[in-house]
Amino acid sequence: MMFTNPELGMIQLGAFIIIILLGFPIAFTLVAMGIFFGYHAMGPRIFDLLVTNTADVMQNDVLTAVPLFLFMGYVVERANILDRLFYSIQMAARNVPGSLAVATLITCALFATATGIVGAVVTLMGLLAFPAMLRAGYDTKLAAGVVCAGGCLGIMIPPSVLLILYGATTATSVVKLYAAAFLPGFLLAALYIFYVVMRAVLNPSLCPRPKEFERHIPFREVFVALVTSFFPLAILILSVLGAILFGLATPSEAAAVGAAGSVLLAALYRSLTFERLKEAVYLTARASAMVCFLFIGSWTFSSVYAYLGGHEVIEHWVQALNLSPVAFLIIAQAIIFLLGWPLEWTEIIIIFVPIFLPLLKTFNIDPILFGILVSLNIQTSFNTPPMAMAAYYLKGVAPPHVKLTDIFSGALPFVFMVFITMILVYIFPGIALWLPDQLYGR
Repeated sequence: MMFTNPELGMIQLGAFIIIILLGFPIAFTLVAMGIFFGYHAMGPRIFDLLVTNTADVMQNDVLTAVPLFLFMGYVVERANILDRLFYSIQMAARNVPGSLAVATLITCALFATATGIVGAVVTLMGLLAFPAMLRAGYDTKLAAGVVCAGGCLGIMIPPSVLLILYGATTATSVVKLYAAAFLPGFLLAALYIFYVVMRAVLNPSLCPRPKEFERHIPFREVFVALVTSFFPLAILILSVLGAILFGLATPSEAAAVGAAGSVLLAALYRSLTFERLKEAVYLTARASAMVCFLFIGSWTFSSVYAYLGGHEVIEHWVQALNLSPVAFLIIAQAIIFLLGWPLEWTEIIIIFVPIFLPLLKTFNIDPILFGILVSLNIQTSFNTPPMAMAAYYLKGVAPPHVKLTDIFSGALPFVFMVFITMILVYIFPGIALWLPDQLYGR
């Protein structure tokens, strides 16, 4: 049976989805599929394309920021400052309804921003904040949801590695993406906190107030705790973000400063040891290698897919549906939401997002706005059953009596907060686009 090139492109995409659902390694599957179909379409030139793509990935200045931000995150994670940070914020928020949960969310937002590693933040907060909330009598489901949702904020809030990969994949300015993500990211964190405070006000039994002696802490003690734990990390993060947003440094240069700053911070806290530094370097190298192989494989796969005309088939099909921009966005985000169950966010950004890119011009959708909606959407995959990875991370460190179903139930209300944020960003695109427009113009 003979197939036309566009038909082969669709077979290539379908075969790839089936193979990864069977559990084969994504990066090597991409390379293999690209070479197999590419050799059929263009002959030995596919090997030249593979070598060229490998060289392009290694020379991509934007991707240089990925290992540097990862190293910064791993060093901060191993600096043992999380317990101090959580304790100081807990003291500062002691009179707020649901103070422990609010302190957990603020700590997660700051720590997730510094690390950007969902598994690490959820695990560490699951060991530190989750038992503290349970001991204080907090509802198990609410406490679990707070840890899971808060741990995923680093996907969205700059300096987000996801946004770097989106920028490199779509040829979009990472600086503008960071500026666009700033307000939606903190809007989402604020909605989380608002939800927790309202639950605590309406049903105080879910979040018992601290004991009397715990609420009367001298201001000087709270101030000293914040100065020695909260402000150093906040200054490091704001310095990195400020340098990027105000054009003082490229993302790669700012990431290098952040990496050096994280080492200095760890040294000041007397937690910088050779073993911890070696672990951070090893984990950074491993994660960076995964990203590079994914880029090499995805660019080869996508090049062959485009050569065969697969993008044109999807584009013509979508255009034939005569969709409105809203309907297109709903379908695109629904597909990304479903892909989040079997796939990691890296595969979604590098492989499937480029399929939608040619359609953005058709529906007059800003690629920066689309990127922000995608980054919000991907957070839901970490908290939506049955493949809610944040829930599994927490279950791995939670007390034995905490059921996985309780964690799922606690996380779902926060998923709805994400959907509300996505709706607000679409209805009021200025939430995402106002800051980059003010800083850089259109």
